[in-house]
Amino acid sequence: MDQVLTLDNAEVEKLIADATAALLKEQKGDGHWVYELEADATIPSEYILLVHYLGEVPNLELERKIGVYLRRIQSAEHGGWALFHAGSFDLSATVKAYFALKMIGDDIAAPHMTRAREAILAHGGADKANVFTRIQLALFGETDWNNTPTVPAELILLPRWFPIHLSKMSYWARTVIVPLLVLQALKPLARNVRGVHVPELFLPKGEHAASRAPHQSRLWAAFFGALDWILKRVDPVWPKGLRKRAIQRCMAFVTERLNGEDGLGAIYPAMANSVMMFDALGYAENHPDRAIARLSVEKLLVIKDEEAYCQPCVSPVWDTALACHALMEAGDEHAAASVAQALQWLKPRQVLDVAGDWAEERPGVRPGGWAFQYNNAHYPDLDDTAVVAMALHRAGEQVAPGADYSEAIARGAEWIKGLQSRNGGYAAFDADNTYHYLNNIPFADHGALLDPPTEDVTGRCIGLLAQLGEKPDSPYIKAAVDYLARVQLKDGSWFGRWGVNYIYGTWSALAGLNAVPVDPQTPMIRKAVEWLVAIQNEDGGWGEDCDSYKLDYSGYERAPSTASQTAWALLGLMAAGEVDHPAVARGIAYLRDTQEEDGLWGQEHYTGGGFPRVFYLRYHGYPKFFPLWAVARYRNLKASNTRRVVYGL
Repeated sequence: MDQVLTLDNAEVEKLIADATAALLKEQKGDGHWVYELEADATIPSEYILLVHYLGEVPNLELERKIGVYLRRIQSAEHGGWALFHAGSFDLSATVKAYFALKMIGDDIAAPHMTRAREAILAHGGADKANVFTRIQLALFGETDWNNTPTVPAELILLPRWFPIHLSKMSYWARTVIVPLLVLQALKPLARNVRGVHVPELFLPKGEHAASRAPHQSRLWAAFFGALDWILKRVDPVWPKGLRKRAIQRCMAFVTERLNGEDGLGAIYPAMANSVMMFDALGYAENHPDRAIARLSVEKLLVIKDEEAYCQPCVSPVWDTALACHALMEAGDEHAAASVAQALQWLKPRQVLDVAGDWAEERPGVRPGGWAFQYNNAHYPDLDDTAVVAMALHRAGEQVAPGADYSEAIARGAEWIKGLQSRNGGYAAFDADNTYHYLNNIPFADHGALLDPPTEDVTGRCIGLLAQLGEKPDSPYIKAAVDYLARVQLKDGSWFGRWGVNYIYGTWSALAGLNAVPVDPQTPMIRKAVEWLVAIQNEDGGWGEDCDSYKLDYSGYERAPSTASQTAWALLGLMAAGEVDHPAVARGIAYLRDTQEEDGLWGQEHYTGGGFPRVFYLRYHGYPKFFPLWAVARYRNLKASNTRRVVYGL
């Protein structure tokens, strides 16, 4: 590996120039970047089923293209569908994909359908699928509603002090559950004009799902299981007036947060549920609320020449802010003009006049965050807010002369300070969303009902505050640093909630700690550096498998090197003062050697986190801007006297 330790300056400069030019070509006319955000087979399958649930006239060409996509990503190894590239069999994703393919006309005797069906039956049949899949099956009459957890619509009427309350759940859970409360109350049946059913996916004895998921405690599961048994038996005699009032409250919740053509919560499951809710309530197709909800789903489609799929959401604010950081690091004068335009696009998307659901916990805090999507005013997030505010602050007079971002930056920082949790950490959307007992309710078999503080978001938030001049003895900084010290794992890594996984978390924590600054010679930083160096792959890159999100949190799972994870590891090492470490040179050489002809990098592996163990994301933009960022930072630090990163990212 000696040859990779010497990096030619001209090669590094060409790598940066080519990547910069390629990234600039992908900027939209109004200044922003947005890349595809791909999940697994679940969302495109659900899109097919939604069309047939509603009884709409299907777009046959679109169905054909989605079919091509679903068949392409089917596993040749286990015959089903995984939650991420080259992953293991997932029962729920496979049931939905099989149902969707059968709906669009695939012969169940075809080899790919036979393999999928046999795999489903070998894993206990469709009744063993997760809650959301069983609800989908119940809507089509494939399984009984008694095989789904009962969540009464009256949940929305409960006082906030009640142990089970919507405000105690995560934003994504709220927006998905509320329209689902109406569907569970009304129990509508899909129109299913083609009359497609999947009885062949159920075992003859009709085995039902396990009473508790692996993450659920036996005691809590028994308690909530008994409660579910009671709710099912009292449901037929529930007071009709109370039920009507609950449904009206659900409707009010959804319509207030409908969010125009960007949709409820700006995430597919909530958006699709809102459409089905309006349909079940008898709203005509041309009713403004139903029509805009339906349009929001359509805008998530990615349609190519030969295949198509549906995204779970879109990521323009995130993509644009990160691309700005990479381009500012690159330092090209053409890039500076593009960044200035992008920042002008980002600034007005700050949420300044809507107190979203986060205000339930922190009513005295002024709004000031940015959302992940084009619009999602009720649900800005701290991660995007920190990254955008850091970009606005970094731009200064060099990139955006004359632009006044001071008020936007101050409001963003104020909002972030106001949403620090009591344990010192920061979550994505809410403060102190730590009601862990709720993950034991039958509905929460995915184990992702909450939004607790995490290491990666915490690192990002203190990165912003420190970059803005907050002192190490500030109560916000001190509490967050103490939190990161407490949750660091024995091997030196940090968990990464929103990126895969320990590499992402470790980079995020190191970036924030460097900005504070925490002395890079402290044991906390040294352990993290040693861990990153120890897990470097033989080819010089870094990779981590999505299976590292194990239930026991037992740590990193090695995987083939990827461009984005390599960039994160490099950025983490450089934040810790290790730009001259041989591992960094090898990592830069890996990016040099894997850069493609178009100046960017390819990556099939999923490195984004949705819900650990349940839902993963392939950010198509990650291998485009993160490697550029890492290589440009390497060049800049090598040329500097201090060798220290002066930004929070």
